[in-house]
Amino acid sequence: MSDPYAAWAEEKRSAWLYRVIAACERGTPREMLFVELARAADEQAGIWEDTLARQGRTPPRRFRPGLRTRLVARLVRSLGPRAMRDVLAAMKVRGMALYSGDTHPTPTRREDIGRRHRSGAAGNALRAGVFGVNDGLVSNAALIFGLAGAGQPASTIVLTGVAGLLAGAFSMAAGEYVSMRTQREMFEYQIGLERGELERYPREEAAELALIYAAKGLSQADARRLADRLIEDPERALDTLAREELGLDPDALGSPWVAAASSFAAFACGATVPLTPYLFGAARALESTIGLTALGLFGVGAAMSLFTGRRAVRSGLRMLAIGALAGTATGLIGAWLGVSMN
Repeated sequence: MSDPYAAWAEEKRSAWLYRVIAACERGTPREMLFVELARAADEQAGIWEDTLARQGRTPPRRFRPGLRTRLVARLVRSLGPRAMRDVLAAMKVRGMALYSGDTHPTPTRREDIGRRHRSGAAGNALRAGVFGVNDGLVSNAALIFGLAGAGQPASTIVLTGVAGLLAGAFSMAAGEYVSMRTQREMFEYQIGLERGELERYPREEAAELALIYAAKGLSQADARRLADRLIEDPERALDTLAREELGLDPDALGSPWVAAASSFAAFACGATVPLTPYLFGAARALESTIGLTALGLFGVGAAMSLFTGRRAVRSGLRMLAIGALAGTATGLIGAWLGVSMN
């Protein structure tokens, strides 16, 4: 049987997060759903309070959200529930299927068209940033440990470390730019075709859009009325047709330059951590690098727990262990090469 106190805390955490999501969805049909989910979670927490009382244990007087819960709530308020749906699902918050990329809730107002797409890329950017920092941290730390194991002087380690930082960061940035630029060019070609059709056959495009909304559950009359209203605004109609007919999400593509810069910055930030003691000429640079790298690895692992739902400490220790294996291996290989080449 689950620990009643832990079960009570989980239900209260869910209720607290449901209310945060409901506040973000104020004025939409989803608001009442999350309000009801919060009420149901509070009722479940009440059952666990009764269980604690029957066991002779004092039920908690009030719920205090933990650090992770407060951090997630702040991100939900900033980025929106859709962007944080994976994190919320990992924390056992129900109802995230509403934000799944495979579903498209039928809009009931003209203003709702495209609303669900406005922050869809933010969650991916957050995740990509964490993994970018991790890549830079592990790769440059392993490079530095290999050089140190080979007995190279500090000047060589600094030069090679900076070169590794720049090479990795530029490689990440270039790859991200080419990938997103290719996607955008494909999108621009397809949307250009759709724009031409909309200009030449607006009534036919409205009819196609009405069929799509009717298939999603609207009545024929409501679907036709909504489609006609959308066609009145060519830009909004083009945006909707691209999403509904082509399955394209222009907001999720973003800017290739921003993506490249973000990848460069994330990798560089991670790669700077193990290099810092050597840059500042620390007396015990290698020991300082090991300490900073260990702290960085633990921090990155703890941050990844936001996406996996695992305990932050456990996730941090796992990442620390993986980084330690990589650093030890490169250090030993560097030492072996240093001996064999001398």
